[in-house]
Amino acid sequence: MGLCRTSYGIPFGDRGDTPPATEGDPAPSPAATPSPSLSGITAGPDPEISSPASPLSSHTALSPTLGRGKRQKKAPSVLKDYSHADHTLFTYRKGDVFLFVLVYVDDLILAGNNSTACSSFKQYLNDCFKLKDLGPLKYFLGIEAARGPRGLFLSQRKYALDILSESGLSASKPAAFPMEQNHGLALTDGPLLSDPGQYRRLIGRLVYLTITRPDICYAVHVLSQFMQSPRSQHWDVALRVLRYLKAAPGQGLFLPADSPLQIYAFCDSDWASCPLTRRSVTGYFVSLGNSPISWRTKKQPTVSRSSAEAEYRSMAVTTCELTWLKSFLLSLGIHHDRPMRLFCGNQAALHIASNPVFHERTKHIEIDCHYVREQLLAGNISTAHVCTA
Repeated sequence: MGLCRTSYGIPFGDRGDTPPATEGDPAPSPAATPSPSLSGITAGPDPEISSPASPLSSHTALSPTLGRGKRQKKAPSVLKDYSHADHTLFTYRKGDVFLFVLVYVDDLILAGNNSTACSSFKQYLNDCFKLKDLGPLKYFLGIEAARGPRGLFLSQRKYALDILSESGLSASKPAAFPMEQNHGLALTDGPLLSDPGQYRRLIGRLVYLTITRPDICYAVHVLSQFMQSPRSQHWDVALRVLRYLKAAPGQGLFLPADSPLQIYAFCDSDWASCPLTRRSVTGYFVSLGNSPISWRTKKQPTVSRSSAEAEYRSMAVTTCELTWLKSFLLSLGIHHDRPMRLFCGNQAALHIASNPVFHERTKHIEIDCHYVREQLLAGNISTAHVCTA
Protein backbone atom coordinates (compact mmCIF):
# COMPACT_ATOMS: atom_id res chain seq x y z
CA MET A 1 0.00 0.00 0.00
CA GLY A 2 1.51 3.29 -1.07
CA LEU A 3 0.58 6.94 -1.23
CA CYS A 4 1.25 9.51 -3.93
CA ARG A 5 0.41 13.12 -4.63
CA THR A 6 -0.47 14.34 -8.11
CA SER A 7 -0.60 17.81 -9.62
CA TYR A 8 -4.15 17.84 -10.98
CA GLY A 9 -5.75 18.89 -7.70
CA ILE A 10 -5.73 21.96 -5.47
CA PRO A 11 -3.19 22.58 -2.70
CA PHE A 12 -4.50 22.14 0.83
CA GLY A 13 -4.44 25.83 1.60
CA ASP A 14 -6.97 26.59 -1.15
CA ARG A 15 -9.58 23.98 -0.27
CA GLY A 16 -11.10 25.46 2.83
CA ASP A 17 -11.30 22.08 4.57
CA THR A 18 -9.94 20.99 7.91
CA PRO A 19 -7.67 17.95 7.39
CA PRO A 20 -4.08 18.82 8.27
CA ALA A 21 -1.52 19.22 5.53
CA THR A 22 1.01 16.49 5.12
CA GLU A 23 3.95 18.68 4.19
CA GLY A 24 6.61 19.41 6.77
CA ASP A 25 5.49 16.69 9.20
CA PRO A 26 7.91 14.09 10.56
CA ALA A 27 7.86 10.74 8.82
CA PRO A 28 5.93 12.25 5.91
CA SER A 29 4.91 9.52 3.55
CA PRO A 30 2.51 11.69 1.53
CA ALA A 31 4.24 15.01 0.94
CA ALA A 32 5.22 16.71 -2.25
CA THR A 33 5.00 20.18 -3.67
CA PRO A 34 2.05 20.28 -6.07
CA SER A 35 2.84 21.23 -9.63
CA PRO A 36 0.70 23.64 -11.64
CA SER A 37 -2.76 22.36 -12.52
CA LEU A 38 -3.26 20.43 -15.74
CA SER A 39 -6.37 22.37 -16.67
CA GLY A 40 -4.54 24.22 -19.46
CA ILE A 41 -2.97 21.15 -21.06
CA THR A 42 -4.51 19.78 -24.24
CA ALA A 43 -5.78 16.26 -23.75
CA GLY A 44 -4.24 13.82 -26.19
CA PRO A 45 -4.41 10.04 -26.59
CA ASP A 46 -3.49 8.14 -23.46
CA PRO A 47 0.05 6.70 -23.65
CA GLU A 48 0.50 2.94 -23.46
CA ILE A 49 2.19 1.38 -20.46
CA SER A 50 5.51 0.21 -21.80
CA SER A 51 6.42 -2.61 -19.44
CA PRO A 52 5.78 -5.86 -21.34
CA ALA A 53 5.70 -7.83 -18.11
CA SER A 54 2.97 -5.69 -16.65
CA PRO A 55 -0.55 -7.13 -16.36
CA LEU A 56 -1.73 -3.69 -17.41
CA SER A 57 0.33 -3.53 -20.60
CA SER A 58 -2.64 -4.17 -22.87
CA HIS A 59 -4.86 -1.61 -21.20
CA THR A 60 -5.00 2.14 -21.00
CA ALA A 61 -4.50 3.34 -17.47
CA LEU A 62 -6.38 5.83 -15.33
CA SER A 63 -7.12 9.04 -17.21
CA PRO A 64 -6.09 12.39 -15.66
CA THR A 65 -9.74 13.04 -14.89
CA LEU A 66 -10.04 9.72 -13.03
CA GLY A 67 -12.39 8.26 -15.59
CA ARG A 68 -14.40 11.42 -16.26
CA GLY A 69 -14.35 14.22 -18.81
CA LYS A 70 -13.20 14.34 -22.44
CA ARG A 71 -10.40 11.80 -22.10
CA GLN A 72 -12.84 9.16 -21.01
CA LYS A 73 -14.38 9.22 -24.51
CA LYS A 74 -11.06 8.75 -26.30
CA ALA A 75 -9.80 5.66 -24.49
CA PRO A 76 -11.11 3.26 -21.87
CA SER A 77 -9.80 3.62 -18.35
CA VAL A 78 -8.20 0.83 -16.37
CA LEU A 79 -9.95 2.16 -13.26
CA LYS A 80 -13.24 2.66 -15.04
CA ASP A 81 -15.19 1.11 -12.17
CA TYR A 82 -15.75 3.28 -9.14
CA SER A 83 -17.44 2.08 -6.00
CA HIS A 84 -21.10 3.02 -5.77
CA ALA A 85 -20.70 2.90 -1.99
CA ASP A 86 -17.86 5.45 -2.10
CA HIS A 87 -17.24 7.44 -5.28
CA THR A 88 -13.66 8.25 -4.22
CA LEU A 89 -12.68 4.58 -4.55
CA PHE A 90 -11.65 3.34 -8.00
CA THR A 91 -11.00 -0.30 -8.75
CA TYR A 92 -9.35 -2.48 -11.37
CA ARG A 93 -9.71 -6.23 -11.44
CA LYS A 94 -8.56 -8.67 -14.11
CA GLY A 95 -7.92 -12.30 -13.36
CA ASP A 96 -5.90 -12.55 -10.17
CA VAL A 97 -4.74 -8.92 -10.35
CA PHE A 98 -6.56 -6.15 -8.53
CA LEU A 99 -5.80 -2.50 -7.84
CA PHE A 100 -7.59 -0.06 -5.57
CA VAL A 101 -7.07 3.70 -5.68
CA LEU A 102 -8.55 5.94 -3.00
CA VAL A 103 -8.62 9.60 -4.06
CA TYR A 104 -8.67 12.72 -1.90
CA VAL A 105 -8.29 15.76 -4.20
CA ASP A 106 -4.64 15.37 -5.29
CA ASP A 107 -3.63 12.63 -2.85
CA LEU A 108 -3.89 8.98 -3.89
CA ILE A 109 -3.62 5.79 -1.87
CA LEU A 110 -2.76 2.84 -4.11
CA ALA A 111 -3.19 -0.76 -2.97
CA GLY A 112 -2.91 -3.98 -4.94
CA ASN A 113 -1.72 -7.56 -4.95
CA ASN A 114 0.72 -7.29 -7.87
CA SER A 115 3.83 -5.14 -7.48
CA THR A 116 4.48 -5.02 -11.24
CA ALA A 117 0.98 -3.75 -11.94
CA CYS A 118 1.31 -1.15 -9.19
CA SER A 119 4.65 0.06 -10.56
CA SER A 120 3.30 0.32 -14.12
CA PHE A 121 0.25 2.20 -12.94
CA LYS A 122 2.34 4.68 -10.94
CA GLN A 123 4.62 5.21 -13.93
CA TYR A 124 1.64 6.05 -16.10
CA LEU A 125 0.31 8.50 -13.52
CA ASN A 126 3.74 10.09 -13.34
CA ASP A 127 3.67 10.63 -17.12
CA CYS A 128 0.28 12.35 -16.81
CA PHE A 129 0.51 14.31 -13.59
CA LYS A 130 4.14 14.70 -12.49
CA LEU A 131 3.51 12.43 -9.56
CA LYS A 132 5.83 11.75 -6.66
CA ASP A 133 5.82 8.27 -5.16
CA LEU A 134 6.63 8.39 -1.45
CA GLY A 135 6.65 4.69 -0.76
CA PRO A 136 4.61 2.69 1.74
CA LEU A 137 1.79 4.50 3.49
CA LYS A 138 2.97 6.06 6.75
CA TYR A 139 1.11 9.36 7.13
CA PHE A 140 -2.06 10.57 5.44
CA LEU A 141 -4.14 13.63 6.35
CA GLY A 142 -3.02 13.58 9.97
CA ILE A 143 -3.42 9.80 10.35
CA GLU A 144 -0.28 7.78 11.09
CA ALA A 145 -0.14 4.20 9.81
CA ALA A 146 2.26 1.62 11.26
CA ARG A 147 2.33 -1.82 9.64
CA GLY A 148 3.69 -5.00 11.16
CA PRO A 149 3.34 -8.75 10.84
CA ARG A 150 0.43 -8.71 13.30
CA GLY A 151 -1.58 -6.01 11.54
CA LEU A 152 -2.04 -2.29 10.96
CA PHE A 153 -2.10 0.39 13.67
CA LEU A 154 -3.73 3.76 12.95
CA SER A 155 -3.36 6.78 15.21
CA GLN A 156 -3.37 10.58 15.16
CA ARG A 157 -0.64 11.11 17.74
CA LYS A 158 0.99 14.13 16.14
CA TYR A 159 -2.40 15.69 15.46
CA ALA A 160 -3.43 15.23 19.11
CA LEU A 161 -0.14 16.66 20.37
CA ASP A 162 -0.55 19.68 18.10
CA ILE A 163 -4.00 20.34 19.60
CA LEU A 164 -2.57 20.10 23.12
CA SER A 165 0.31 22.41 22.25
CA GLU A 166 -1.89 25.06 20.63
CA SER A 167 -4.24 24.94 23.63
CA GLY A 168 -1.39 25.34 26.11
CA LEU A 169 -2.09 22.01 27.83
CA SER A 170 1.06 20.10 26.95
CA ALA A 171 2.14 20.12 30.61
CA SER A 172 -1.34 19.70 32.10
CA LYS A 173 -2.38 16.91 34.45
CA PRO A 174 -4.05 14.06 32.53
CA ALA A 175 -7.70 13.24 33.19
CA ALA A 176 -8.93 9.67 33.70
CA PHE A 177 -12.08 10.06 31.58
CA PRO A 178 -13.26 12.69 29.07
CA MET A 179 -16.60 13.76 30.59
CA GLU A 180 -18.76 13.40 33.68
CA GLN A 181 -21.73 11.10 33.21
CA ASN A 182 -24.24 13.64 34.54
CA HIS A 183 -22.76 16.73 32.97
CA GLY A 184 -25.89 18.90 32.74
CA LEU A 185 -24.36 21.07 30.01
CA ALA A 186 -27.68 21.65 28.25
CA LEU A 187 -29.05 23.51 31.28
CA THR A 188 -26.00 25.63 32.07
CA ASP A 189 -26.47 29.41 32.19
CA GLY A 190 -22.89 30.56 32.59
CA PRO A 191 -21.35 33.53 30.80
CA LEU A 192 -20.96 33.38 27.04
CA LEU A 193 -17.44 33.04 25.67
CA SER A 194 -15.93 36.26 24.39
CA ASP A 195 -14.34 34.36 21.48
CA PRO A 196 -16.74 31.60 20.36
CA GLY A 197 -14.60 31.00 17.28
CA GLN A 198 -11.87 29.50 19.47
CA TYR A 199 -14.36 26.97 20.86
CA ARG A 200 -15.66 26.11 17.39
CA ARG A 201 -12.16 25.55 16.03
CA LEU A 202 -11.30 23.26 18.93
CA ILE A 203 -14.46 21.19 18.57
CA GLY A 204 -13.90 20.93 14.82
CA ARG A 205 -10.44 19.50 15.43
CA LEU A 206 -11.80 17.08 18.02
CA VAL A 207 -14.41 15.91 15.52
CA TYR A 208 -11.60 15.02 13.11
CA LEU A 209 -9.76 13.25 15.92
CA THR A 210 -12.68 10.86 16.42
CA ILE A 211 -11.59 9.11 13.21
CA THR A 212 -9.20 7.03 15.33
CA ARG A 213 -10.54 7.82 18.83
CA PRO A 214 -14.03 6.37 19.33
CA ASP A 215 -13.53 6.80 23.09
CA ILE A 216 -14.15 10.56 22.79
CA CYS A 217 -17.01 10.25 20.30
CA TYR A 218 -19.79 10.82 22.84
CA ALA A 219 -18.04 13.74 24.55
CA VAL A 220 -17.47 15.48 21.21
CA HIS A 221 -21.09 14.80 20.26
CA VAL A 222 -22.26 16.62 23.39
CA LEU A 223 -19.89 19.56 23.02
CA SER A 224 -20.74 20.06 19.33
CA GLN A 225 -24.33 20.91 20.27
CA PHE A 226 -23.24 24.27 21.72
CA MET A 227 -21.34 25.69 18.76
CA GLN A 228 -23.74 28.59 18.29
CA SER A 229 -23.53 30.03 21.82
CA PRO A 230 -20.73 28.33 23.77
CA ARG A 231 -20.41 29.20 27.45
CA SER A 232 -17.58 29.01 29.94
CA GLN A 233 -18.74 25.61 31.27
CA HIS A 234 -18.64 24.18 27.75
CA TRP A 235 -15.09 25.42 27.33
CA ASP A 236 -14.04 23.85 30.65
CA VAL A 237 -15.42 20.46 29.58
CA ALA A 238 -13.67 20.75 26.21
CA LEU A 239 -10.38 21.33 28.05
CA ARG A 240 -11.09 18.25 30.14
CA VAL A 241 -11.33 16.23 26.93
CA LEU A 242 -7.89 17.56 25.99
CA ARG A 243 -6.49 16.56 29.37
CA TYR A 244 -7.94 13.10 28.78
CA LEU A 245 -6.07 12.98 25.45
CA LYS A 246 -2.91 14.01 27.29
CA ALA A 247 -2.92 10.65 29.11
CA ALA A 248 -2.48 8.68 25.86
CA PRO A 249 -2.12 10.88 22.75
CA GLY A 250 -0.90 7.93 20.68
CA GLN A 251 -3.90 5.74 21.36
CA GLY A 252 -5.60 4.57 18.19
CA LEU A 253 -6.99 1.60 16.29
CA PHE A 254 -5.36 -1.78 15.76
CA LEU A 255 -6.56 -3.78 12.76
CA PRO A 256 -5.31 -7.40 13.12
CA ALA A 257 -4.05 -9.14 10.01
CA ASP A 258 -5.77 -12.40 10.96
CA SER A 259 -9.17 -10.88 11.76
CA PRO A 260 -12.13 -12.89 10.40
CA LEU A 261 -14.28 -11.23 7.75
CA GLN A 262 -17.46 -11.26 9.83
CA ILE A 263 -19.32 -8.03 10.63
CA TYR A 264 -20.63 -7.45 14.15
CA ALA A 265 -22.58 -4.42 15.33
CA PHE A 266 -23.69 -3.17 18.74
CA CYS A 267 -26.36 -0.51 19.07
CA ASP A 268 -27.90 1.31 22.01
CA SER A 269 -29.89 4.42 22.82
CA ASP A 270 -30.16 6.84 25.71
CA TRP A 271 -33.88 7.38 25.97
CA ALA A 272 -35.08 11.01 26.37
CA SER A 273 -31.60 12.05 27.48
CA CYS A 274 -31.83 15.65 26.22
CA PRO A 275 -33.45 17.73 29.01
CA LEU A 276 -34.54 20.44 26.56
CA THR A 277 -36.08 18.41 23.73
CA ARG A 278 -36.40 14.97 25.37
CA ARG A 279 -35.01 13.39 22.24
CA SER A 280 -32.98 10.20 22.57
CA VAL A 281 -29.39 9.58 21.53
CA THR A 282 -28.41 6.77 19.17
CA GLY A 283 -25.05 5.06 19.42
CA TYR A 284 -23.57 2.16 17.50
CA PHE A 285 -20.25 0.41 17.04
CA VAL A 286 -19.37 -1.88 14.11
CA SER A 287 -16.37 -4.17 13.79
CA LEU A 288 -15.10 -6.40 11.01
CA GLY A 289 -13.96 -9.38 13.03
CA ASN A 290 -11.68 -7.81 15.64
CA SER A 291 -11.16 -4.61 13.65
CA PRO A 292 -13.27 -1.55 14.57
CA ILE A 293 -14.47 0.09 11.37
CA SER A 294 -17.47 2.32 12.15
CA TRP A 295 -19.05 4.11 15.11
CA ARG A 296 -21.44 6.96 15.66
CA THR A 297 -23.22 8.98 18.32
CA LYS A 298 -26.14 11.14 17.19
CA LYS A 299 -29.31 12.63 18.62
CA GLN A 300 -32.45 11.14 17.12
CA PRO A 301 -34.51 13.50 14.92
CA THR A 302 -37.81 12.75 16.68
CA VAL A 303 -39.06 12.19 20.23
CA SER A 304 -39.54 8.53 21.12
CA ARG A 305 -42.51 7.70 23.31
CA SER A 306 -40.88 4.62 24.83
CA SER A 307 -37.43 3.17 25.39
CA ALA A 308 -38.33 0.34 23.00
CA GLU A 309 -39.04 2.86 20.25
CA ALA A 310 -35.75 4.65 20.90
CA GLU A 311 -33.85 1.35 20.80
CA TYR A 312 -35.62 0.29 17.63
CA ARG A 313 -34.77 3.52 15.85
CA SER A 314 -31.18 2.88 16.88
CA MET A 315 -31.44 -0.57 15.31
CA ALA A 316 -32.77 0.97 12.09
CA VAL A 317 -29.87 3.44 11.85
CA THR A 318 -27.36 0.66 12.53
CA THR A 319 -29.00 -1.56 9.91
CA CYS A 320 -28.55 1.21 7.33
CA GLU A 321 -24.85 1.39 8.21
CA LEU A 322 -24.49 -2.38 7.93
CA THR A 323 -26.16 -2.36 4.52
CA TRP A 324 -23.74 0.30 3.30
CA LEU A 325 -20.72 -1.55 4.70
CA LYS A 326 -21.77 -4.73 2.93
CA SER A 327 -22.00 -2.80 -0.35
CA PHE A 328 -18.59 -1.23 0.28
CA LEU A 329 -16.97 -4.60 0.98
CA LEU A 330 -18.49 -5.94 -2.23
CA SER A 331 -16.76 -3.16 -4.19
CA LEU A 332 -13.49 -4.46 -2.69
CA GLY A 333 -14.28 -7.95 -3.92
CA ILE A 334 -15.29 -9.24 -0.47
CA HIS A 335 -18.56 -11.17 -0.53
CA HIS A 336 -20.14 -11.16 2.93
CA ASP A 337 -22.66 -13.98 2.56
CA ARG A 338 -23.30 -14.64 6.24
CA PRO A 339 -25.87 -12.56 8.15
CA MET A 340 -24.34 -9.57 9.89
CA ARG A 341 -24.80 -9.89 13.64
CA LEU A 342 -26.65 -6.99 15.29
CA PHE A 343 -26.63 -6.90 19.10
CA CYS A 344 -29.18 -4.85 21.02
CA GLY A 345 -29.79 -4.54 24.75
CA ASN A 346 -33.58 -4.09 24.60
CA GLN A 347 -35.73 -7.22 24.46
CA ALA A 348 -38.84 -5.28 23.42
CA ALA A 349 -37.07 -3.85 20.37
CA LEU A 350 -35.88 -7.33 19.40
CA HIS A 351 -39.43 -8.67 19.66
CA ILE A 352 -40.72 -5.83 17.47
CA ALA A 353 -38.10 -6.73 14.86
CA SER A 354 -39.18 -10.37 14.75
CA ASN A 355 -42.94 -9.93 15.27
CA PRO A 356 -44.82 -9.12 12.02
CA VAL A 357 -47.94 -7.96 13.88
CA PHE A 358 -48.37 -4.20 14.40
CA HIS A 359 -50.61 -2.91 17.12
CA GLU A 360 -51.66 0.52 18.28
CA ARG A 361 -48.52 1.23 20.29
CA THR A 362 -46.08 0.47 17.45
CA LYS A 363 -47.82 1.82 14.34
CA HIS A 364 -45.91 5.12 14.55
CA ILE A 365 -42.59 3.31 13.99
CA GLU A 366 -43.91 1.11 11.20
CA ILE A 367 -41.48 2.35 8.53
CA ASP A 368 -38.39 1.56 10.60
CA CYS A 369 -39.94 -1.78 11.55
CA HIS A 370 -40.49 -2.71 7.92
CA TYR A 371 -36.90 -1.83 6.97
CA VAL A 372 -35.23 -3.80 9.77
CA ARG A 373 -37.57 -6.76 9.28
CA GLU A 374 -36.93 -6.69 5.53
CA GLN A 375 -33.19 -7.05 6.17
CA LEU A 376 -33.88 -9.84 8.66
CA LEU A 377 -36.00 -11.80 6.20
CA ALA A 378 -33.42 -11.30 3.46
CA GLY A 379 -30.79 -12.87 5.70
CA ASN A 380 -28.57 -9.79 5.64
CA ILE A 381 -28.65 -9.32 9.41
CA SER A 382 -29.45 -11.42 12.46
CA THR A 383 -30.35 -9.93 15.82
CA ALA A 384 -29.24 -10.99 19.30
CA HIS A 385 -29.60 -9.69 22.83
CA VAL A 386 -26.62 -8.35 24.74
CA CYS A 387 -26.75 -7.44 28.43
CA THR A 388 -26.00 -3.75 29.04
CA ALA A 389 -26.47 -3.75 32.81
